[in-house]
Amino acid sequence: MTTLLSRSIAQRLIQITFLRYVGASALALAGDIGLFNLLMRVGWLPVAAAAASYAAGIVIHWLISSRLVFVEGARTAGRDRVRQKGLFLGSAFVGLGLTVAIVWIGDMSGLDANLAKLSAIVVSFVATYALRKTLVFAAA
Repeated sequence: MTTLLSRSIAQRLIQITFLRYVGASALALAGDIGLFNLLMRVGWLPVAAAAASYAAGIVIHWLISSRLVFVEGARTAGRDRVRQKGLFLGSAFVGLGLTVAIVWIGDMSGLDANLAKLSAIVVSFVATYALRKTLVFAAA
């Protein structure tokens, strides 16, 4: 009985778009950080490693978001798919811009860099989710 109840609860949670988005974000972040550390270990410059790993995180997030998170709004071919990819990339740049701005403002204000980065992650996450849900993957 408890196994059926647990499955029922798990299935309901998976149906919630926001929770799927949290999972996609966690996986993309793990890929980003993992690749960043790997590239640093093999001798890449930090800025190059950060750029490459961030780009990989965007790709990971796109693949998961377009296939598992925003299934109803995902376009499958043609101009609509290309447009959607462009909007997704644009939303990623919004998140990056917010992150840079918040960390910069925090640094200029004397705030601990890690606290500024954590704040930036939260703000960027909410902003990109809103953009992706309402603009990038809006149901037709």
